[in-house]
Amino acid sequence: MKVKKAVFPVAGLGTRFLPATKSSPKEMLPLIDKPLVQYVVEEAVASGIEQILFITGRGKHNIEDHFDISVELEAHLYDKGKDRELSRVREIAEMVNIFYVRQRQAMGLGHAILCARDFVGNEPFAVLLGDDIIDSERPCLGQLLEVFDQQGGSVLALEKVPMENISSYGCVAAEQISPRTFHVTDMVEKPARDEAPSDMAIIGRYVLTPRIFDILQDQEPGKGGEIQLTDAILTLSKEESVYGCLFDGMRHDCGDKLGFLKATVDMALKRKEFSAEFEAYLRQRLA
Repeated sequence: MKVKKAVFPVAGLGTRFLPATKSSPKEMLPLIDKPLVQYVVEEAVASGIEQILFITGRGKHNIEDHFDISVELEAHLYDKGKDRELSRVREIAEMVNIFYVRQRQAMGLGHAILCARDFVGNEPFAVLLGDDIIDSERPCLGQLLEVFDQQGGSVLALEKVPMENISSYGCVAAEQISPRTFHVTDMVEKPARDEAPSDMAIIGRYVLTPRIFDILQDQEPGKGGEIQLTDAILTLSKEESVYGCLFDGMRHDCGDKLGFLKATVDMALKRKEFSAEFEAYLRQRLA
């Protein structure tokens, strides 16, 4: 079955970026000239996703406004003859069908996904986290969907990380099927270095079968009193095969201030209109 729907959990408070996120969602922080969440939506659309559900919370109306039609702005750009800008603004509102539901209580990522049950129905779906901006020739989600089509089971995006950083991630024990595809046999959330089953971390892209909803519905709160998605996927893996995709691309952790700065520099250096001048500026500053 083709995966047509994607879920974006965006209800978090973004406290690591305060005070910038006091009145504006973290997902709307600009990376060059686009908000973080737009990069991830574009990845989903490029992977064949046709419908997106944002799981929102209080104070997230800016996200809805961004992906909506802006009559006043479009009229202003039209009157000023700014055709290029007008085209870009219209493309945002027209790129995909977007829906919204509110997560009324902050009960964890697993609970946020459970809020999408009526939207998803009885079909496989994707989950994308806006913290992870992935720069790749082939969309990261598209790579996961290829594995899903081949193997027929849920797929997690995996990235090799230094072992000294593994305690910041959920990681997997897995059996290799092909150079970038693995059969997941176990998952551990934020293990100590000497307890980690591998150096392969789970990052913010998933393709899940609808069975996950029944598991989440019955799941007891885990670490932090929240319903953890990793715990539910581990239970799922005991009922049906779960796979990992060691994706090809560069991930930027934009949920972290340093990661956000690195992403800004790397993405700016790829922009033809100012990359040469920006690189010269950086070299001058570092001289």
